[in-house]
Amino acid sequence: MMPPRLSPDERSLLLELARETIATRLREGRMPAVGGDYLPPRLAEPAACFVTLTKDGALRGCMGTLEPRWPLYRAVMENAAKAAFGDPRFPPVTLEELPELHIEISVLSPVRVLPARTPEEKLAALEPGRHGVILRARGLTATYLPQVWEKLPDKELFLASLSRKAGLDPAAWRSPEAILAVYEVESFEEPEPGGLV
Repeated sequence: MMPPRLSPDERSLLLELARETIATRLREGRMPAVGGDYLPPRLAEPAACFVTLTKDGALRGCMGTLEPRWPLYRAVMENAAKAAFGDPRFPPVTLEELPELHIEISVLSPVRVLPARTPEEKLAALEPGRHGVILRARGLTATYLPQVWEKLPDKELFLASLSRKAGLDPAAWRSPEAILAVYEVESFEEPEPGGLV
């Protein structure tokens, strides 16, 4: 994991923004109005992030960007909305579910392509628990956040699962043409489902 660059107050503000975005979309059908004037300067800097929603410990939605597209505060809002309403793996979140949702935000470091080409080089270059991994092969792309290592600690199983997520056969990562890139995250989450306490 990369060293923290956000203060506890900045983290809390981003988590509140993510929850408020989902709540406002559910209740009013729009994004909340946020003025950049009152935000800490770091939250206005461009950054890539993912927003992960869980319910009763199970994934309920996860969406993000790998490259900075927006200021961090807006990236959190956009990805919170996409995780809640645009993740094709799940139906849209409902108002009844809102109190049961748990929100985690992962802010990404810059992406670095690994020079590794052989399966052995690729396996040696990966650091479980630290690296988020992007697989690009045959025009398809998929990523796993570093947190996924907790469920898939074996490097080969991790890469086989990532290959399947990309819509490829499990051995696709072994191809010399398959490119691996890595990043680190600063991740933080709500202390309790339903928001900050």
